[in-house]
Amino acid sequence: PNLWGIGGHGAGETRYARSETVTQALAPVLPDCDLIVGTEEELHVAAGLEDTLEAIRHIRALSTAVIVCKRGARGCIVFAGDIPDVLEDGLVAAGAAVEIYNVLGAGDAFLAGFLRGYLREEPHEVSARWANACGALAVSRLLCSSEFPTLTELNHYLANGSARRALREDSRLNHLHWATTRRPAPPTLLALAIDHWEELQQIAVRLNAASERLATLQLLAIDAVVRVAAGREGFGILLQGTYGAAAVRHAAGTGLWVARSVERPGSSPLEFERGDSLAAHLIEWPTGLTVKCLCRYHPDDPPELRHAQERNLLRLAAACRAQGRELLLEITTGEQGETGQNIAARVLSRIYELEIRPDWWKLEPQASSNAWESCAEVIARNDEFCRGILVALDAPREQVAPSLARAAASPIVRGVAVGRTMLASAAQAWLSGQISDAAAIEDIARRFRAVVEVWSSARDPRLDRPERSAN
Repeated sequence: PNLWGIGGHGAGETRYARSETVTQALAPVLPDCDLIVGTEEELHVAAGLEDTLEAIRHIRALSTAVIVCKRGARGCIVFAGDIPDVLEDGLVAAGAAVEIYNVLGAGDAFLAGFLRGYLREEPHEVSARWANACGALAVSRLLCSSEFPTLTELNHYLANGSARRALREDSRLNHLHWATTRRPAPPTLLALAIDHWEELQQIAVRLNAASERLATLQLLAIDAVVRVAAGREGFGILLQGTYGAAAVRHAAGTGLWVARSVERPGSSPLEFERGDSLAAHLIEWPTGLTVKCLCRYHPDDPPELRHAQERNLLRLAAACRAQGRELLLEITTGEQGETGQNIAARVLSRIYELEIRPDWWKLEPQASSNAWESCAEVIARNDEFCRGILVALDAPREQVAPSLARAAASPIVRGVAVGRTMLASAAQAWLSGQISDAAAIEDIARRFRAVVEVWSSARDPRLDRPERSAN
């Protein structure tokens, strides 16, 4: 009523006020409508009658439209033809038993669901079922249109329901909503990883170079990746946390995919660089920046170590989702070769058991194609919307070629993140003043380009398919 100027600015909570002026304004519009959707109160004011069945009868006398009467938690009733003697003899679509948390936008969500069926000429019971589910998801969440369900999310809810009356607490629904509304990613991702900082710090200490010089080195590395990318999509950079702010600004507008680390280097159990508040730290970051975290995790670690790791991984995942940030989780087990055949897959399984679903994984090279297949099977069972795996490489080109070929044959591996070997030589020469900025950029670009060429020659382009659509 306050939107019609009847109840005044303080009447926002009021859902109905009788008004002959409103009724007269709506009356000439009704005959032109094909579909009329309203709450019981809205139908009352449209007809000028305060009995719901009589109001619907009056509207039918003026219009041949399909009439949908919304009844909140009780669902809705659809009247496509003659109006029956009893309200419930219309097409009744039951509502969902959910916690009502915020009603703002619920009507829009309901109508979006109904229109999806109506405009595709679905049976009215199908349209009403979609409408009720959309409304239920909307009222159980805090925000408005940004939390309306995608089709994937809606279909999952209709097929499986939820064990949670407060739907916003359903981790599976929340993940489906997140995964089907986040920004698109390139089919393949080739990244330079300069987030593992210990070796570069050692070089700086040995050369008595100021630590701030390492921040400048990150800027040169970004320029090197931009040179190799040459305007093509699918190139990125993983930045170190402490000196990452300037590098993030430098990378802005380059078209690169950018991630920044949050872990305290070398920590075991996992700790974060900003120990006071991870969430407060992340909220300062640009929204498009991916959060990267390295965790040294082995399934046979002592229980107290694993539990400490898992507590912080849960903190990290919650902070990323609350702020709408993508998470790249890097796992290093320290075990490769035949004895480590299924270690990575076991770690992935455990993390998924915690209901942590990273957008990206970064894993060490696996010893065989079967090991990659085991990882792919775990991901497929737990998160069909996972972006994929980046394989971590830290060895000269001739040593990584066999590992890279195995990884490139797996569809779940989406690219590489190659690290210290790309920078060590240039860092040594540049920090000691032996080469210029331009020469350092060229050295890093040449080494990175060589790995990109190995990947490109090993990768079947047919594996780089677009991500699954939400619609």
